[in-house]
Amino acid sequence: MYRASRKSIDMPLPANVRHTRIVRIWLLSVAALVFVMVLVGGATRLTESGLSIVEWKPVTGALPPLSEADWQAEFGKYQTIPQYKQLNHGMSLEEFKTIYWWEWTHRFLGRIVGVAFLLPFLFFLWRGWIASHWRLRLWTIFGFGALQGAVGWWMVASGLTERLSVSQYRLAFHLTLACMIYAALVWSAQAIAGAGTGAASDARKSARGLMILVLIQIYLGALVAGMDAGLTFNTWPLIDGRFIPSAARLFFEDPPWRNFFENALTVQFNHRMMAYVLWIAAILHALQARRESNSGTLGAMWLAGAVTVQAAIGIVTLLHQAPLPLALMHQAMAMIVLTIAVLHAQSLGGAKRA
Repeated sequence: MYRASRKSIDMPLPANVRHTRIVRIWLLSVAALVFVMVLVGGATRLTESGLSIVEWKPVTGALPPLSEADWQAEFGKYQTIPQYKQLNHGMSLEEFKTIYWWEWTHRFLGRIVGVAFLLPFLFFLWRGWIASHWRLRLWTIFGFGALQGAVGWWMVASGLTERLSVSQYRLAFHLTLACMIYAALVWSAQAIAGAGTGAASDARKSARGLMILVLIQIYLGALVAGMDAGLTFNTWPLIDGRFIPSAARLFFEDPPWRNFFENALTVQFNHRMMAYVLWIAAILHALQARRESNSGTLGAMWLAGAVTVQAAIGIVTLLHQAPLPLALMHQAMAMIVLTIAVLHAQSLGGAKRA
């Protein structure tokens, strides 16, 4: 028996299985790059570095300044925008280099992600390693990645003429689109390998609902970051002295819908309330999975635990007025929660043909 088992282990895998594994590793590798890019983007936002490069040069911009004259030229361009004139007037060249490198690294990672996706994808298509029913999905992911680059510049452009920072509307869209691309990569990497258990429809629906709630919460968190709303109302569980602030404080902008995007109190309050909703939903989902003893119990427990940890980090970050290390930890944990939510929801979706 041992020899037979050993022989089966040593036998080479069928070509289609090997190719599927390679494609899966490729998708997970690109997803890891997107994960890192999101964190660098968060650091770029928190260090107010996003407006340090005032031009969009998709090709030639891949090279940083190579001489002192190049650095002076880039610094001169930055000195023409409102952020420098009103916030950073008198900044030294060395200080400018610090914020420049954050933004350059963020953009360079975007280029790396594009190349890391496109070149292997074209190779796999040429060799016939990707089934026809997967090609449109993967081309769509690439298309959204290309769109993300344009959205990034659209976001930066919002802070170059009149504002001191980028638009929170565009920042939230930029981050959420990145997270959707990341989720699509992780989901596809699992599905293309035939992962999935085919759980009951109720479990699938609730798991996918939680994944959507996580994405909504990330969007709301991006609005908080875009308005620096985490630097105000730094108490918990009360906000502005109450658990639920007065309507007059929450809705003083006209028209009322603007409060959801431009009123710092409302923006932070919505982020808090969604955190409670997400936490309760994750706990209930885990209890339901455990009670039904279905195959998604472990994933549901992991998700509930991750959401709980993320809520705790969020509270600590708020109470300390969002210092850089805690704010980055909060963003990193949000990506971990999203990862677990995607893996859990996909695992309950049933096996897909490869």
